[in-house]
Amino acid sequence: MFANRILSQQNHRPWLIPDAPWVMSQIWLDLLFMHWPVTAADLAPFIPEPLSLDLYEGQAWIGVIPFRMEHVKPRATPSIPGLSFFPELNVRTYVTDGKKAGVWFFSLDAAQALAVKIARRWFHLPYFQARMKQSQQGSFIRYDSHRTHSGEHPADLQMIYRARGSVQPAQTGSLEHWLCERYCLYAQAPNKQVLRGEIHHLPWPLQAAEADIYLNTMTLAHGIKLPEQAPLIHFAKKLEVVVWAPEKI
Repeated sequence: MFANRILSQQNHRPWLIPDAPWVMSQIWLDLLFMHWPVTAADLAPFIPEPLSLDLYEGQAWIGVIPFRMEHVKPRATPSIPGLSFFPELNVRTYVTDGKKAGVWFFSLDAAQALAVKIARRWFHLPYFQARMKQSQQGSFIRYDSHRTHSGEHPADLQMIYRARGSVQPAQTGSLEHWLCERYCLYAQAPNKQVLRGEIHHLPWPLQAAEADIYLNTMTLAHGIKLPEQAPLIHFAKKLEVVVWAPEKI
């Protein structure tokens, strides 16, 4: 089990891990960070108090992140074929409660209906069902996603991508470090209570990457139009993660 191994390494974290036991483990594979600079005013209306947008040198960023989940399971239980393995696609920005900087999700699409239901109910995250496929296309990874969640705005991503070069962990203080090295997420329960969910992993094994985006309407579902410029992109082959239950802030 990887949990003990990664929990033994914590010097890179900005704060200590929670005293409570972690509740879930998962592995993220073939992940691509795609980030665009956006106007803070376009994102601020989506962020509930007491949170505020976290900015890098005064600039807000939004990310679209395709990857694959494997071995997603509660603590002390085995992986379940058909449930523990599925593609996922996130749209996110960055927020802070004044003490801990973390991630705010606009959406999390997944190709596993039960996982979507559990995440929406337990973590209060905006998960949506989608028809998704991640496959190898020569040296590239092909990624296709189409949101199918009943009653929700359609959202699609069609692209190919691949890593380039060796692993280069982000330097502290760099934009790459600010975007990627986040150790908590925030969500809002139906009663408007804001929750924080802590996570732990080793530093991101980032690589340079290249990508061709054929279709991307993931942010348009929220009324956010991306800049015409190409995104800032980074690839990570594998990351092992443990997750804590969300708590009120």
